[in-house]
Amino acid sequence: MGTTMNRRTFTKSAALALGATAMPALGATPPRNLKIGYSTLAWDVSARDSKNFEASLYDIANLGFWGFETVSPLLEAYDPDGTLTRLNDKYHVPLKAGYIGVNVTDPSLRKQNLDTVVRVGKIIQKYGGTFAVIQANSRKQETGTFNFKEHKAEIISGLNEYGTALADIGLRAGLHQHTGTVVETRDEVYAVMEGVNTKVMAFAPDVGQLQKGGADAAKVVKDFAQITEHMHLKDYSGGKYFLGYCPLGLGVVDLESILNTLEETGHNPDVMVELDRAPDTPMSALETAQFSKAYLQKLGYKFRG
Repeated sequence: MGTTMNRRTFTKSAALALGATAMPALGATPPRNLKIGYSTLAWDVSARDSKNFEASLYDIANLGFWGFETVSPLLEAYDPDGTLTRLNDKYHVPLKAGYIGVNVTDPSLRKQNLDTVVRVGKIIQKYGGTFAVIQANSRKQETGTFNFKEHKAEIISGLNEYGTALADIGLRAGLHQHTGTVVETRDEVYAVMEGVNTKVMAFAPDVGQLQKGGADAAKVVKDFAQITEHMHLKDYSGGKYFLGYCPLGLGVVDLESILNTLEETGHNPDVMVELDRAPDTPMSALETAQFSKAYLQKLGYKFRG
């Protein structure tokens, strides 16, 4: 994606790339059982204006995705005022999961964060969701240069406590590694996921973030396939748009291998397509969702009528 590429040329290039995407060979892939949903992130939704939130659910429902995921500030803003109930009744696209940020390196914030995850967890359940996506705090919140080894025990302890609190109300949870947070690199992901109590804290990776952070996302997913219960399905190109991410099939993430791995486990984890928003993007949220849906259809995935 060159710096001179405008909306028209980007969209044309995307269409050509999709047309060139290789069809899976007959008999080469497992049956397609995953019911893939979509994150509302691409629509730049906020708790200050419900119009974009409604637009996201309208598009997600009309495209036939099987559910949606959104972030805790939206859940907490739109539950009391009835927005979630109204939109659920209007579009009939189910909430699958909620995204919650927590602090795992400052024990003094543990109780406050526990109260938050339980409060938000109950909202997720209220609307039929079954999973809490847990993101750790930013590395920038730590003074000086962040040293993962010094904080490893605190990180694992915090994740276990949050996972246990959510399990106590009947909700599953998983770690969502993220660039810029205290669980970012490949080695940090392995250290944490090999140390946590996976009965209460599963793996909920963002494969685009893994690739951006220098990991082989397909290899990481294969290594933790048995405990992967949720996923952000995201592609990464390193281009100028979408913070380096891109619609599915335009980047370097081995998405087909990742999906094959999930299919082979038979666990049917929740999978949410996601794409970050950024200024001056050459495609609308709807266009990127249409593109990603077409890519998934070429892999054999079905969508709601």
